[in-house]
Amino acid sequence: MKAVFLDYASIDAGDLDRSALAAAATHWEWHDATDARDILSRIRGADIVVSNKVPLDREILQQAPDLKLICIAATGTDKIDLRAASELGIQVSNVVGYATPAVVQHVFASLLALTTSLIPYYGEVRSGAWQAQGNFCLLNHPISELSGKTLGILGFGELGQAVAKVAECFGMKVLIANRPGSERALPDRLSLQELLPRVDVLSLHIPLADNTRGLIGAEELALMKTGAFLINTSRGGIVDEVALAGSLRSGHLGGAAMDVLSQEPPPDDNPLLATDIPNLILTPHTAWASVEARQRLLEEIAANIQAFRKGLARNCVNCEESS
Repeated sequence: MKAVFLDYASIDAGDLDRSALAAAATHWEWHDATDARDILSRIRGADIVVSNKVPLDREILQQAPDLKLICIAATGTDKIDLRAASELGIQVSNVVGYATPAVVQHVFASLLALTTSLIPYYGEVRSGAWQAQGNFCLLNHPISELSGKTLGILGFGELGQAVAKVAECFGMKVLIANRPGSERALPDRLSLQELLPRVDVLSLHIPLADNTRGLIGAEELALMKTGAFLINTSRGGIVDEVALAGSLRSGHLGGAAMDVLSQEPPPDDNPLLATDIPNLILTPHTAWASVEARQRLLEEIAANIQAFRKGLARNCVNCEESS
């Protein structure tokens, strides 16, 4: 079987072992990245396509009659036209759970940086402010404790549950929001509108979909406590970036950490790249990217391919539609 990896450099920085993946198909073509104009020529004739962020829409899929399996090198499925794939008899498999330890530690690295004012204090040392004053310590920026604070979690799958466990170790109380689009509210969940005014921290762990795009906007941010923190390691389009910038500038939100933006890489005019926004930590979509997580990802893709070759639908995200 011929397999094509369209954007391998998005996963491997030269520090991974791809032998399991290489052995999963008889012939591979490896591309570090694929421009939109090259997608069709690269997938035509392939039985298997692996893509992290290269979009595969209906028009492209209709012109790839040999394609039998799409492996998403991620969890999110928003880059693939699942309905078109199902209608064309193409199985789509993703990978789940591979980055949980990495994402959880990034959530708390970000939250601890915000609560301790770690970055501003580091700046004070680098600028010479600590050395220039008479006291043994600086108290120029607020420091707060996680113990006793309330963490709200939107998206209580594997990631949300893992974040909750760590939060409890810090002595935090955890509240869970009912997932948007859920047919029924679970007894231990709150609506988003009920949850927001009660939390000191909101952590997002939901996929980007029609009912979550722009979900956290000006109205939702206004419902949050003054001084609360927002952590987003899920998808950038879930948060209204203009509204977030405004809330931080006004001092309503105490801080935010965003690992994802609505467009990646972002254009220079993205509202969150402005230099006058206080207490905002931006990282370039790296919460998932520990070397261990990326290695697990390759091995899981290989396992999806091996299962497919045996007639099994492992981690299939469109099998229900196809049946």
